[in-house]
Formats: sequence, C-alpha cells, structure tokens
Amino acid sequence: MTVYPFILHFGPLEITGYGLMMMVGFLVASWLVQLELRRLALREEYASDITLAAVIGGIIGAKLWYVALTQDPHALFSRGGLVWYGGFAGGALGVWLNGLRHKVPTAFTAHLVAPALAAAYGLGRIGCFLVNDDYGGPTTLPWGMKFPQGMPPSTVANLRAFHVSLPADMDPTTVLAVHPTQIYESALMIAAFFVLWALRGRAKGTGWLFGLYLVFAGVERFVIEVLRAKDDRFLGPFTIAQLVSVILVGIGLTVMSRRAQAPSVDPGPYLATVSS
Repeated sequence: MTVYPFILHFGPLEITGYGLMMMVGFLVASWLVQLELRRLALREEYASDITLAAVIGGIIGAKLWYVALTQDPHALFSRGGLVWYGGFAGGALGVWLNGLRHKVPTAFTAHLVAPALAAAYGLGRIGCFLVNDDYGGPTTLPWGMKFPQGMPPSTVANLRAFHVSLPADMDPTTVLAVHPTQIYESALMIAAFFVLWALRGRAKGTGWLFGLYLVFAGVERFVIEVLRAKDDRFLGPFTIAQLVSVILVGIGLTVMSRRAQAPSVDPGPYLATVSS
C-alpha cells in the first residue's frame, strides 16, 4: 500500500492530519476527564483547565525536547519537530502547576487523567500516520506501507540514514514498504485506554491508575522502538526513548506499589464546589 500525507488547503491556510488529530486528541481527553468529573459529581470546568495547561505545557516541552535532540535552536520556530516525551513532560508540568493553583491534590489529578492520556496518545499517533512520520523499518508483511512523500520519504537512502541495514546494490531512491508503527502504537494505547477506563472506579488507592498508565506507556513505547526507523540509537541497539521508557515503567511500578493501599484522596474544596 502506498500512502500519501493528508493535507487540507483553505486558500493560504494548510491543515495537516497531524494538527487535526492533535486537536482531536486534546478534545477527546478533555471530554473524558469531564465525563469522569460528572460521574463523581465534581466541578466539570476542571477538565478545560487541565486541557489548556496540557496544550501549552505540552507544545513547549515537545519543542524544547526536539531542540535538545537536534541541537538546532532554529528548530524551535519550525512548524515540525514535536517529541512526545518532551510533550508529556511539559504537559505534566503544566497540569501539575494548574492543580497547585486550584489546590487539587496531585494524586487525584493524576488518577483522573490516566485514561484520557492513553486515549489522547492513541489518537495523536494517527496524526503521525496521516503525515507519514515515525514509521518503522522495512517489512514484507501484507500491511507494510510505502511513504513516498513521508517525513522523510521511506526511501533506501533515508532508511540507511536511520542505520537500517540494506543490500549495497539497492537504488537509493527506491521507496520501500515499512512497518506502520504509528498504527501499532494507536492500537496498543487505545486498548490501554479501555483497560484504564474500566478500572477507573475500581482501582486501589488514588493515583494507582496513573502508575498503571505509566507502565502501559513505557512498555508500549519500548517495544515499538524495536521496529522504528531511527537515528538516535546512542545506547548500542537502544534509543533514547527506550531509556526514558524504562524510567517511566520504574516510576509507574513505584507509584502503583505506594498507592495500592493508600486511602482515597479528598479532591479539595475547588472541585467539590459544583458551579451552577
């Protein structure tokens, strides 16, 4: 299958599939948090507060992480260049600061947003697929996909630049079918969302669910990185993202262990006051 980028043009305005799915991911995450607040009979406006903080912090964090990886300060003002782990760190910081502003316990906020994070990530990866970015290595599987206009195109030359071993006699301009790792990630994290959503009312201590989310996210990304075509394997066969994934899993298991028997956390007066 040959896949081309999804782009909409409205005069001088260009909307990419990535931008569209990023917006959808944030909106769906906000809606899910709002549904949970409604179920708990708490202030629903907190969902929009969380979303705004996550958008601002996430975009800044994703950009700064990309600049740190590329060591190119000019990339800060480019249209592309958003790294998920940077976005996660920046978004988490923004949401944490917003929680402090409203005096909402961090454990409660973390528990609240865990399923929404998984859903948003799964939807966001569809955006990566729509702009033909973040694909995997070559494959002969029936669902392998060619990205002739990808970011970058899945040509022999570009795959070699990602340190993929290919026969020396292959034409550098040949477009190869590769693993659609974006779709793999979407499927895995949407499955994780359904598990987290089902457990949200039955999870152990407040915050335990966020630990489980971190474990899911870390394991999923570590496994997918094995298939990804990447040029940042500075740790032997392992990527920087895999190192961060291991750290996330460790943090997640620690959170689950510490919060498993913890008592429920009171959401605080701000959330308990439902506006009319």
